[in-house]
Amino acid sequence: MAPAMLNRLTAQLITPKNFQSYGQVISARSDGKAYDSTDAQLVLHNGIPRFYIMRLQQRGRKFRTITRHLKCTQCLGSLAGKEWLLAVAPPCDTAQPDLDKVAAFRVPGDRFIKLEIGTWHAGPYFDHDFVDFYNLELSDTNINDHDTYNFLQQENLEWEIV
Repeated sequence: MAPAMLNRLTAQLITPKNFQSYGQVISARSDGKAYDSTDAQLVLHNGIPRFYIMRLQQRGRKFRTITRHLKCTQCLGSLAGKEWLLAVAPPCDTAQPDLDKVAAFRVPGDRFIKLEIGTWHAGPYFDHDFVDFYNLELSDTNINDHDTYNFLQQENLEWEIV
């Protein structure tokens, strides 16, 4: 087998506008603000919601697989104000993401993201030794709702966020 081709993705600073094809960016709002479309629009009715803190170790910026969840939205945010990186592709009806639409984002530690149902995602990635993330999904998301595409097996392709 030939060596894998490496695609480099330049991480852009995440904004509500440039992330809208993948989900929402949520940042601090004044206390007492009424619920509206700027709040995370959650879909968690297909099971028992699970909100937890996961500790991830630094694992570089390369990835060979990308995953999506078709039963729920997912929220991720770092604790302690640490910046992190995420690669995404928009939801689609096919069993593989659109390679031309894979993008990478830098997420400042003062906001979190909500992924739309079906958004392909790889990460979080970061340069710190470790980062604690809060994660909101369903209790069985990683067992029953974990659709993964392997770029290396299917395309002989590897990605790197720069």
